Amino acid sequence: MTAAGPLAGLGVVLTRPRAQCEAIAGELESRGARVLVFPALDIVPAELSPASRAALASLPSARLAIFVSANAAEHGVAAARRSGPWPASVAVAGVGEATAASLRNSGFTRVITPSAGFDSESLLACPELADVSGHRVLIFRGVGGREHLRTTLEGRGASVGYVECYRRERPATDPAGLLAALARGEIDAVHAMSAETVDNFLALAGTGASWSRVALVVPHPAIARHAPSASFGRVVVSGPGIANLAETLANLRKAS
Repeated sequence: MTAAGPLAGLGVVLTRPRAQCEAIAGELESRGARVLVFPALDIVPAELSPASRAALASLPSARLAIFVSANAAEHGVAAARRSGPWPASVAVAGVGEATAASLRNSGFTRVITPSAGFDSESLLACPELADVSGHRVLIFRGVGGREHLRTTLEGRGASVGYVECYRRERPATDPAGLLAALARGEIDAVHAMSAETVDNFLALAGTGASWSRVALVVPHPAIARHAPSASFGRVVVSGPGIANLAETLANLRKAS
């Protein structure tokens, strides 16, 4: 249901996995937006590779476990706890507040997380990660991804292992409803959380769709710089969280 509000009449496409869109959609609709959920990314548990199993086996000897996303927290903690209780001596860190919140919901009372920022660079600036020389650090993440955390920590003298506990996939989302809404002029903004999501979204929509009158809203400048993002009329960086997204969309609404 669309209500009057600061987003009244604004058509917004959410591209996260469907279950992750529910809270965001409800919040935006309460502000008056017309929300279309079009999943362009799926998150599925990954069978641990031999390297990931070996890294996970070394958890009791680690000083620190880093979770790069809320998905990593969900799937990584589950994988670790299948082998037994979490070792009390191993500290946990989350890249951003959403990841930290997921870890707290899993029972961790102390989570290292940046006081400002929500990316690897921000986490690496935390004082707890400054002196890791001679220590074991595990990074829980999806299959593939950036190497910046690992290379920086190894440069500081740490021994780093990956536990790749989930996989990102392109879903078979039917674009018919999306394209019909686009043709009717009902889409003003598309929200994407990653460069991979942008790629999947454009591929699923097909080459015949034009997004030149639609804004792409992303949480990080790196996604804005991703070449396919230029397919949209403009790209706006909102920052993390629903509140920042809603504020950015409200500014778009005022400018329209």
